[in-house]
Amino acid sequence: MLRVAEQYAGSDTGRQRRANEDSMLARSPLFVIADGMGGAQAGEVASKLAVDSFQFGLPDTAEPELALASLAHAANARIHELSHASAEHAGMGTTLTAVYVTAEEVAIAHVGDSRAYCLRDGELLRLTDDHSLVDELMRQGRLTPEEAVEHPQRSVITRALGPEGMVEVDTRSFRARPGDVYLLCSDGLTTMISEEEVAAVLLAHPRLHDAGEALIAAANDAGGRDNITVVLFRLEDVEAGQYLDPQDQATMTDLPAVVAPPQQSAPPRTLAPRAAVPQQPYSGGSRRRMRRLGASVAILAVLALIGCAAYLALQSVYFIGTNDRGLVTLYQGVPYRLPGNIALYSSRYVSGVSASTLAPQRRKTLLDHSLRSEANAASLIRSLELGQLE
Repeated sequence: MLRVAEQYAGSDTGRQRRANEDSMLARSPLFVIADGMGGAQAGEVASKLAVDSFQFGLPDTAEPELALASLAHAANARIHELSHASAEHAGMGTTLTAVYVTAEEVAIAHVGDSRAYCLRDGELLRLTDDHSLVDELMRQGRLTPEEAVEHPQRSVITRALGPEGMVEVDTRSFRARPGDVYLLCSDGLTTMISEEEVAAVLLAHPRLHDAGEALIAAANDAGGRDNITVVLFRLEDVEAGQYLDPQDQATMTDLPAVVAPPQQSAPPRTLAPRAAVPQQPYSGGSRRRMRRLGASVAILAVLALIGCAAYLALQSVYFIGTNDRGLVTLYQGVPYRLPGNIALYSSRYVSGVSASTLAPQRRKTLLDHSLRSEANAASLIRSLELGQLE
């Protein structure tokens, strides 16, 4: 039977960012990191919403992979809803990597380009795949690892929590061993130092607090272009049913996770039984009210049919525009907003092509918000991406 024997959690703004949009939770046996994105402080909001979705942990009887995925989907729904309800949060999203330790395995849920690793017998094993443009191209054999390092769109991610109403969450379970050291990190670490350097730092510092601080320092020394978050934990074997003294539990954490205290829900209210109401005799006023009610129902039914028809029409048209980062984006719907900032469109795909790299005439004809079929719009964006790689 395995348990967490030692852990560390730390985050740093880095040397080139003014704010830290990473969030984390390190509450054994659950560990979560999220790297937010979006204008102003929207990325910080998105990553915090993602981590907060895990603050109550997993039920003991739950299937870990399914439970982690369920919490990730709930986080996605919350972030997506807020991004459409508030202009200042529009377009926000976040990566997510969550690990849960069971008696024999670690279960993982993952979206985006944050990562999870296992250091075992001196070898660093990557447990997650990046959902990024360059990693997708490498998996297709269209980019080499060396080319990916310097690719201009290496920071473009293809999957995150928030941008879409539904998101695919990668899950897996990894057979754990005593002595394993697990690392969760944002890309502020892995874009600054190589996996070989990460492994060397971990091997050089047996104490996880020292290792975590050294990893953050190494990323900053290499330039610190992004926020850097590092979560580490080591597993040990323990007899099944062995009692863990609370004082021993306290020594397991080098740096306790900082999370908002859960809000206490109000006690359920008990409604007093209502007194019986004497039945009133039937009158002509009741007949008139029924007629008015019938007319209202008919009007509502017509409006509902019109709304359904309009919704179906919006689902069949697409246009090409740019997102808040200036990247060419495929949108579904029409390029208009209703009063109350209600958008009649949603983002379907974000390309790795910046509109600023297009020729002026090409940019004008492509981004004029003309309504297109899905096949036509997708074909135009694919040709742009292929042209960037040639």
